[in-house]
Amino acid sequence: MTKTVTKKICSIIDSTLREGEQTPGIRLTDDHRRNIIAHLHEVGVDEIELGIAASPADNHLPQLVADARSITQASCRLGLWCRCIEKDIDFAGSCRPDVLSLSIPVSDLHITERLKKNRDWVKKIMVGSIRQGLALDIPFISVGLEDASRADPDFLLQVARLAEENGAGRIRLADTVGICSPGTVRELVRPLQQSLQIDIGVHCHNDFGMATANSIAALEAGASWFDATVLGLGERAGNCRLEEAVGYLTFVLEQQQYHPEFLPQLCRYVSSVTESPIHRNHPLVGDDIFTCETGLHQHGLAVNPATYEPYEPGQVGCRRKLRFGHKTGTRAINLQLAKRGLRFDDMQVRLLARRIRSSGQTLSEEQLVRYVTGTTRP
Repeated sequence: MTKTVTKKICSIIDSTLREGEQTPGIRLTDDHRRNIIAHLHEVGVDEIELGIAASPADNHLPQLVADARSITQASCRLGLWCRCIEKDIDFAGSCRPDVLSLSIPVSDLHITERLKKNRDWVKKIMVGSIRQGLALDIPFISVGLEDASRADPDFLLQVARLAEENGAGRIRLADTVGICSPGTVRELVRPLQQSLQIDIGVHCHNDFGMATANSIAALEAGASWFDATVLGLGERAGNCRLEEAVGYLTFVLEQQQYHPEFLPQLCRYVSSVTESPIHRNHPLVGDDIFTCETGLHQHGLAVNPATYEPYEPGQVGCRRKLRFGHKTGTRAINLQLAKRGLRFDDMQVRLLARRIRSSGQTLSEEQLVRYVTGTTRP
């Protein structure tokens, strides 16, 4: 594989405490949130979106911002998400975030049918909201363009330029119902990247399983930020999975700013407090992602692990596990036994393989050794 990107190409906004908490049935305590922030700090995300600034009734946010600042020690930016509503922006300002992410719809479906407004209203409200946020001395304003993937491209560009002209430091393009492919994401991002000086980010939903791939494609087209959530938590089918994105950026694109060795602890903690199970073959953090039973692959791993592993198991706190059963051939069994100093002729190994396969069981490496030394049987 050719690897051409080594410098820092992007930054990650983790939205587990905002988008992730919108997952039906999930309700986090303040202790949960602080612990998640601490884990995210270990992984090294660039920005943490701490929640929705909707009204002073959300009184956990000022303290959460202060707690997060103490936990992260200025290693990442702390953001709040907010509608373009004056009282919400005032409340957000009182929380003293580093970033205020304003949200405004840009598709006619949302503008006319949901809000019963028009395009001029969108531009007017967005400009007023940006100016209000800046007047409150919020250091950085990001504008999220909701349903950007279904917006008229010319209007989308108009709104993005207007945001830039009025002081926004980033626009965030939302694929609100997850309809994009990597190709259409590139088509969405590239004209804006060519027309704007400010940063471009994307917020990809996973309704068709494309969120992580779409986020990476956006980077290839010139975006510099993307949203992710732990385990892909979020509305409907969720969002770009943080663990997948960090893994790809680190092991394929050779980005050095993140710490994937902390992903298992983060994901297991979030799994526990949200009651969201991690499947055993879940990318980067599943228990069995380095477990191998097929003989062909076991032989390749013995010759050179890179033949069938994209990165070393220890880089994400795992270890390689070999299993011996119905799919295992004589060569793999012989290699494993030889590694343990056990020597058998070809006939003995074939007989052993036949007995293991006919047993209907799958043996671990230790069980295989115990079996051939006569201390157990399959």
